[in-house]
Amino acid sequence: MRYEGKLYRPPSEADAYIVQATIGCSHNLCTYCDMYRDKRFRIRALDDVLEDIAAAGRRYPAAEKVFVADGDALVMDVERWTTILERCREAFPRLRRVSCYATAENVLEKSPEELNHLREAGLRMLYIGPESGDDVTLRRIVKGGTHDEHVEAARRARAAGIRLSVIVLLGAGGTDRSDEHARETARLVTSMDPDFLGALTLTVIPGTPQARMVEKGRFELPDIPRLLGEMRTIVAESNPTRTVFRTNHASSYLPIAGELPRDRGAILNAIDLALDGAIPLKPEYLRGL
Repeated sequence: MRYEGKLYRPPSEADAYIVQATIGCSHNLCTYCDMYRDKRFRIRALDDVLEDIAAAGRRYPAAEKVFVADGDALVMDVERWTTILERCREAFPRLRRVSCYATAENVLEKSPEELNHLREAGLRMLYIGPESGDDVTLRRIVKGGTHDEHVEAARRARAAGIRLSVIVLLGAGGTDRSDEHARETARLVTSMDPDFLGALTLTVIPGTPQARMVEKGRFELPDIPRLLGEMRTIVAESNPTRTVFRTNHASSYLPIAGELPRDRGAILNAIDLALDGAIPLKPEYLRGL
């Protein structure tokens, strides 16, 4: 298998084979993100991708999950996706799931028929990171999609039978939009109605536009109690049908897992205990990206 640069995948894909079908991110403008800033976006040669899949199949024939990298591989056209999915099924007889990162934009670029086709071919999960439901915050972080566009992208994916894992970012609104960010994110979670919801915590990374905004006094990261307060609002005010909620990312101060709305009370109690100091938070030296 051949990889270019650093690889990223969601925590739940830790046991998946990663095939790098694209290099970098087609958007690559989010102010807080440095994951793909050292890469120029391109789609890899299909023959190289297929060779990597075949080699992985010989080495890891029992693999049950495949994650297609890099940043938003759904941007590839349906024909290329179909070929990759077919080869994955051939290489991994026990394959249960193929997944990738996606943006609202590249979901909306696919027709309902194309999304249905991808689901039937084996694409079973999309990881979408709106980060916030607040349109002001979305513009500030240059996310490239609005609240309503993320809702529509989720609706189309669900209609095609593709499962959704949604990622939100505590602190993305800064101190001045903290309340709006939390409330609107809760509303977005309700409307997107994902199968999985992950809450990450913003880390200001040197060299990013976000870091330059901090240096100029144009952005202030909320303190830990306020970050936990944002999480509390999101949990308290969102009302998805049945969503697995996790804060198991390395950036999180308070690792929590449960199901919404079933475990709402227990999750809120844990957050309140953490705010009161009764539950210890993850120390800074154990946090990272």
